[in-house]
Amino acid sequence: MTITKFLLQWYSQNKRSLPWRETRDPYKIWLSEVILQQTRVAQGTDYYHRFLVAFPDVRSLAEADEQDVLKLWQGLGYYSRARNMHHTAQEVVEKHNGIFPDSSAGLKKLKGIGDYTAAAIASICFNEPTAVLDGNVARVISRLYAIIEPVDTNTGRKIITDLANSLLDTNHPGTFNQAVMELGALVCTPKSPSCDTCPLLFACEAMKTNRIESFPVKTPKKTPTLRHLNYLVISFMKNNKEFILMRKRTGNDIWKNMYDFPCIETESASDTADVLESCVKSGLLDGFPFIVKHVSDEYIHQLSHRRLLARFIRIEVQGMPMLYDDITFVKKAQIAELPLPRLIDRYFATLI
Repeated sequence: MTITKFLLQWYSQNKRSLPWRETRDPYKIWLSEVILQQTRVAQGTDYYHRFLVAFPDVRSLAEADEQDVLKLWQGLGYYSRARNMHHTAQEVVEKHNGIFPDSSAGLKKLKGIGDYTAAAIASICFNEPTAVLDGNVARVISRLYAIIEPVDTNTGRKIITDLANSLLDTNHPGTFNQAVMELGALVCTPKSPSCDTCPLLFACEAMKTNRIESFPVKTPKKTPTLRHLNYLVISFMKNNKEFILMRKRTGNDIWKNMYDFPCIETESASDTADVLESCVKSGLLDGFPFIVKHVSDEYIHQLSHRRLLARFIRIEVQGMPMLYDDITFVKKAQIAELPLPRLIDRYFATLI
């Protein structure tokens, strides 16, 4: 248990003061874990406080309108996390009387809670002796033991989880889990790790063979899929107020239940004239005189497996367009109140 002893000693002296470390409330721990997935701590801390102000407990979150939850989440990305979080809150209230299950097995039955989040909540809140596995833990353990199996495979994950469990302080599992994650966040970083200050340097197999940068091993990434999005920012005047057509995304594609503009997606970059012709054929602009006011430069928006290449065509219509599908018109001054994907919010900020 020497490794565990040195790790916990280092953690007690070097851990950051973070608000979710001052509580064992399952709701607050769960909220922090969901927010911090693929989010930097500095940014996530602000969102954590905002959510607690708006939804101080699981019942208030369960009773909230999904659109309000998505709006508050705006800017964090991966919006399925917010939708799952809202659904889980409702499930905890409806099926568990507002009380979170007190075991990792019970927690994993809730939508959006996987192995990592369940282990984190169970170990921190209920002292369950189970190790967590996130990116920081995978990096620390894979370097410590020079694991050659890719960490993003089932075999690799099992090897690392078993090793983490072998080191686990069963009397203080929550503290141990946070210590490993903190070491990965502050010392055993992805690039330029601070090995000279690492409390586990004496036991690190990767350092002994001078192969720190070789770990963790990962399977090669796939080339992101390119998507060419031609957004139609269609505006018209009514009673001296400007309205803009907005689309609520209701399918199972990205940004479900959020708002963007009507869009024509093409296989490659297309001429504005071709896009407008498709728009007329779709019926959206059919029968109305319109003026193209501006065509934006290309916006690049990177998602985990997709690269979005978007441009925005500003169109002024004489008359009120006919609505169809999930398209509605919104007062320009009220658009900022809608839950908008970051890409759309970036462009909207440029509209005068």
